Amino acid sequence: METRRMSRERIPVLDLSREVRELKPRILQAVEGVLDKGVFIMGEQVKRLEQECAAELDAAYAVALNSGTDALMIALLAAGIGPGDEVITTPFTFFATAEAISRAGAEPVFVDVDPDTFNLDLVQLERAITPRTKAVIPVHLFGQTADMKGLMEIAEACGLLVIEDAAQAFGAEHLGRKAGTIGHMGCFSFFPSKNLGAYGDGGLLVTNDADLAEKARMLRAHGSRIKYYNEMIGFNSRLDEMQAAILRVKLPYTAEWNERRRRAASLYNKLLGDIPELQCPAEAIGMKHVYHQYTLRVKKGRRDGLQAALEEAGISTAVYYPVPVHRLPVYAALKMSLPVAEQLANEVLSLPIGPYLDTETQLFIAGNIAEYFR
Repeated sequence: METRRMSRERIPVLDLSREVRELKPRILQAVEGVLDKGVFIMGEQVKRLEQECAAELDAAYAVALNSGTDALMIALLAAGIGPGDEVITTPFTFFATAEAISRAGAEPVFVDVDPDTFNLDLVQLERAITPRTKAVIPVHLFGQTADMKGLMEIAEACGLLVIEDAAQAFGAEHLGRKAGTIGHMGCFSFFPSKNLGAYGDGGLLVTNDADLAEKARMLRAHGSRIKYYNEMIGFNSRLDEMQAAILRVKLPYTAEWNERRRRAASLYNKLLGDIPELQCPAEAIGMKHVYHQYTLRVKKGRRDGLQAALEEAGISTAVYYPVPVHRLPVYAALKMSLPVAEQLANEVLSLPIGPYLDTETQLFIAGNIAEYFR
């Protein structure tokens, strides 16, 4: 494998420049169309994006919002989750998942994760259910769904609502069903780095429940169905027409981009799978992983050294996530230990990934990793 520097340019974790170059004419045309029409909020582009995302995901309803965080918050409030309620979720994810629960006035209950998939451990989840538990938010981390079949069986037996945090998993599948459509609601982020990303913030809530969809639409527009006739306390959480137009250009490419990510992950697995200090990502049976991140476990305390060596070689990497959510200062009062999540925080390292990552670059990255361990 190649270990020489291929160029003076750094290798980023995600390179959006080629995507922008290839789509720029279509993006500019879409943006000009919005400018020419002169409608910038809640216009035809948002409506059509919702229809197209619902069709792509095989969901009855899609509600476009201004962020994935708002999607989680609005999902909780649409379901009536609030003070006195407990919501079970994972500690090994971005803070927004727990933040939304706390903002809704409910109490996040953290349970540990599976050491191979990094997703919720269902045995731990089942033990954590109390009479106050009203919902579960599984996070489909790094592009692979949680064990939704097992989770839904537990939820149905206990009468729990399931809100899927699918922010990193647009297009992922579990037993042939799309992430975000298996539970009662699914929440997506259109942050620029996501598999389907806007060129700004954006989010989406999907559901097959007409009542929940209607409440979500009201909550995004200050709690109103009709302007100036507010029926509940809501938010200003509308996706703007510019971002909707850009997302509509990108949506048809997402399935192919996900397949390219999968091929890149397969090559990484082949190149790195025999290094004893590494654990490559595992695609669980029945899953279709879309590799929002390609995340290794680097064992024997060697993660930081490897990251430094790759940095020296001009290869950017990232640690998602260096501190489990239950260990963040905001939840310090919990004083709990979740050993798998805590160990993962010291071992995970995400390599460059994306639909435009070429084989030569992967060989260079893998060569430097192999050289470090030699």
